[in-house]
Amino acid sequence: MSLAAHPTIALLQSNSLTMVVQQEIERAILAGEYRPGAKLNEAALALGLGVSRGPVREAFRMLDEAGLVRTEKNRGVFVRDIPIDEAVEIYELRAAMEESVGRRLAQHMTVAQRQEAEAIVQAMEQAVVQRDANAYHLLNLQFHDRLVEMAGNRKLASVYRKLVKEIALFRRMNLADESLLPASAQAHWDLLRAIQSRNPEAAGRALFEHAMHSMARMVDNDLARRALSGESDT
Repeated sequence: MSLAAHPTIALLQSNSLTMVVQQEIERAILAGEYRPGAKLNEAALALGLGVSRGPVREAFRMLDEAGLVRTEKNRGVFVRDIPIDEAVEIYELRAAMEESVGRRLAQHMTVAQRQEAEAIVQAMEQAVVQRDANAYHLLNLQFHDRLVEMAGNRKLASVYRKLVKEIALFRRMNLADESLLPASAQAHWDLLRAIQSRNPEAAGRALFEHAMHSMARMVDNDLARRALSGESDT
């Protein structure tokens, strides 16, 4: 039996390919390339990614478990459309998690970690200057994800990442207005100052309020979209 034909090697190759396909579909969903409610075509994705339909089908299963798509029997696979009330619940959980992160980092953030976080905010400011809202959005996600990782609780980081993927489109919409980006960048400097104060209560409160402010903006955006839709229907 050749090495390539060994069942263990074949399984690893299949799993690796499925992971690559899953990551690419996930990237496209989080980047807004597929809108909520959009149907994902298994055959078209397989053709576009240059793979068989098996890895795509398995990737759909993984994305369903992650909460990014929903599978409807005899209808297909669709990008999950998170209802606003569920998104609010997720934001509330995110705020509680970020409060814990702020408390931890106020006590344990290293100089190297602080410098890394500052470099991300500096890159966010550069994206503002370049009027690159997409780059800013990705850096914003990176900033919060790295703070969570720096807090050192792997279980918290795992749950946090699953939750924020589900509300990724809402977070992108929150920053769709370029006029908001300078204030947003400044708010991230404020978060770092709160952490650097070495006051766990102040740092936790700062991150909690930041997340809750994002939630309030999301709700306002949803109300505005509903009002606009209502006007168009009359």
